[in-house]
Amino acid sequence: MRKVLFIIATLVATISIAQDQLYKVSLLRAKPGELLNLIDQINEDISKYETYLENKPYLLRHSQGDHWDLMLIYPIDKINSYFSENQASKRIDSKTIEKAYGDPIFNIISFQEEAIVTGPPINDFIDSFEKYDLFHIEIFTALAGKQSELLEQRLAENQFYAGIEHRPNFIFTRVFGPSWDNFTIGFYEDMHDFAGPEVSFEKEDQAARDAGFEGVNFIGSYLRSLLAGHHDTLAWKID
Repeated sequence: MRKVLFIIATLVATISIAQDQLYKVSLLRAKPGELLNLIDQINEDISKYETYLENKPYLLRHSQGDHWDLMLIYPIDKINSYFSENQASKRIDSKTIEKAYGDPIFNIISFQEEAIVTGPPINDFIDSFEKYDLFHIEIFTALAGKQSELLEQRLAENQFYAGIEHRPNFIFTRVFGPSWDNFTIGFYEDMHDFAGPEVSFEKEDQAARDAGFEGVNFIGSYLRSLLAGHHDTLAWKID
């Protein structure tokens, strides 16, 4: 535990996280035939979150397009308090979401990836996760030297969305943990909402240019020029 705390203290000292909200993210793939059992166990843990977490976790089930089954995401307050010996022991002793190594739950998990990321203000996050049920999740790995440019592209795309009266995506950026650099979540009421309203080409193109792109037809190709890898999926909230 002391070694872990030393590592965390070093990260806190060397990584600037400013005032950005922090989130813990877990991507999970169930052992074949065990997905519903895994969902039941995680939902039971979520129902007890107030005994071991500061904020409510949300569980998303992917519907297509990626190698994981579930995303578990929740806000955390500060790295040093979250990883303090007292809080870490409390979470493990509660035998809830953060299981000890070798816990029986890993008999039904065939893949797990965890990350600490920065993201939107906590109130915006909670309001959106409480209101919407369908999510478009895109996970990005930047080419060498392109991390900052990738983040700028994601911000510019949100500006483009504002220009066509489309809800912006939430942007989450890696602090430490995974191999990817950032991911975005778009929020929708249903598939009809995801399809979006009809917008003229002229309005889309002008919005793209106002956001700094060469035009609406160049948004996707520019994004791809920054990427070493990209995954996306539609996911539904599990209550």
